[in-house]
Amino acid sequence: MSKEFIVETSARHVHVTQETLEKLFGKGYQLTIRKELSQPGQFVSNERITVVGPKREIANISILGPDRKANQVEISLTDARNIGVEAPVRESGDIAGSAPCKLVGPAGEVEITEGVIAAKRHIHMTPADANEFGVKNGDIGSVMVDCGTGRGAVLANTGIRVSDKFALAMHIDTDESNAAGCKGDVKGIICNI
Repeated sequence: MSKEFIVETSARHVHVTQETLEKLFGKGYQLTIRKELSQPGQFVSNERITVVGPKREIANISILGPDRKANQVEISLTDARNIGVEAPVRESGDIAGSAPCKLVGPAGEVEITEGVIAAKRHIHMTPADANEFGVKNGDIGSVMVDCGTGRGAVLANTGIRVSDKFALAMHIDTDESNAAGCKGDVKGIICNI
């Protein structure tokens, strides 16, 4: 019998460095926690910014905390087309040569030369979870997603990410979630690796 796991829709969001945060919100500014996320130590902040591309902008985008070593904007491919950027599908953190944009906050703005990506769908697992599923970090597989709405989907090319800092959960973006008709409690099962 295959083990189920939760599938979460990761909406558009931004990760920023402390330096960028201070340029956007003011000297010494610190993120404030709105809601804890499923991954330990990660949170949605109360702070919102605008992401500006060559064609359009998207306002009211959440900043996720804590701050990072590099700025990163995670949007769907639909969002990327709408604002006029070529966002590659990448794992979080793999931003070299990705799309540029402008970040605008209440105290200032920052032009980033790279950092806009469409996050590759993935499953976070602990080493114990990976052992139970018979997978390892870096494996690629397919996941059957049951949304309970009469749609669902099989999502190929799903990456497995293993760390003792993770909690078991799959992350998909809003394009993938909408295509599968996801809402409420969504479960996934690995079909093959």
